[in-house]
Amino acid sequence: MPEMIGNVLSWGSDVEHNTIEQAAKASRLPFVAGHLALMPDAHVGMGATIGSVIPTTGAVIPSAIGVDIGCGMVAVETDLVAGDLPDAADGLSSRVAAVVPSGVGKSHVFASEWDRERHTRKVPPDTGASSLTGRQVAKITAQFGTLGSGNHFVEVCLDERDVVWVVLHSGSRGIGNQLATQHIETAKGLMKKLVISLEDPDLAYLVEGTPEFHAYIADMLWAQDYARANRDAMMDAVLAQLWESVGAADRADRGHEVTRINCHHNYTEREHHLGKDVWLTRKGAIRARTGDLGVIPGSMGTSTFIVRGKGNAASYQSCSHGAGRRLSRGRARREIPVAEFVTSMSGRDWQASKADALLDEAPQAYKDIDRVMADQADLVTVEHVLHQVLNYKGTN
Repeated sequence: MPEMIGNVLSWGSDVEHNTIEQAAKASRLPFVAGHLALMPDAHVGMGATIGSVIPTTGAVIPSAIGVDIGCGMVAVETDLVAGDLPDAADGLSSRVAAVVPSGVGKSHVFASEWDRERHTRKVPPDTGASSLTGRQVAKITAQFGTLGSGNHFVEVCLDERDVVWVVLHSGSRGIGNQLATQHIETAKGLMKKLVISLEDPDLAYLVEGTPEFHAYIADMLWAQDYARANRDAMMDAVLAQLWESVGAADRADRGHEVTRINCHHNYTEREHHLGKDVWLTRKGAIRARTGDLGVIPGSMGTSTFIVRGKGNAASYQSCSHGAGRRLSRGRARREIPVAEFVTSMSGRDWQASKADALLDEAPQAYKDIDRVMADQADLVTVEHVLHQVLNYKGTN
């Protein structure tokens, strides 16, 4: 059962004290329209806590959406089963790496102008974003359909029925980061200009009705669309490789999508909760209205859960977005033995030769996903449990 701590309603049985303290600072802002809901995967973020759901009226906090606007998950259930998959030696992982560039700043390299035009047909138009420069438009084009780094990944999984799923985690890439950073700095500048003191400067906000607010909302909504389309484009590319690898590309009887779930977990939208129209910000949380399908990954060595929302009003119809970090990236690199990491990844096709570079993403760096799921049994129903066959992450 959730616990009310001040103005924070927490679902977590494994949430650190400093995480609660950080969430409490945001919950005390005068424009927060109700309690702050803290998901069971919550951990400290920049300004606002990762794993928090914040209802506001009259203002939004750019850092509460974060620098990867629209980051989220897409999962596709296919009509394939375990026996259809090729052996690891047949190179599905190299096929994925060839069509989905990954790593910090990585972009597509186009063979020709025709190739560029074909690639960018799905890029969301830049109309609606407030002031994109020519250089940013070039970045949008080149980075569309790329994974990024950190905890972003592509996985091929099997569920409890041995049905094949493809799961992908990514966001709005470099352009989302640039736009977010620009508006966070604008908000901080306004706080200084208006002599508004905050418990944490990273909680700087923009007031509804001002030009700065409207510019941010326009950029944020555009970046959310970009992030969703980016995930769909990568998923399409990976599925095409999967169909080819199993000999299904030219067959009518197999090689089809059954279900596609695409959900943001860093965003804000106008929603109605507890009798009020609010801006509802989910930072590291997904929407879980009654019947909503969602994707909750654990880590690269644990399960991913396909869930259906229960529409819990107290959580603002939300649930966790993953397991949540237990160790910072620095602590993970210092404290987790590489050999232990490698052992925990046995039985999967993954970038074992890059274990040193991936150490901060080891399963040991994350909370127990089974405990997180137990904590939010009143928020979602588990539909399927997925286990990885292949994991591909962004590294440099």
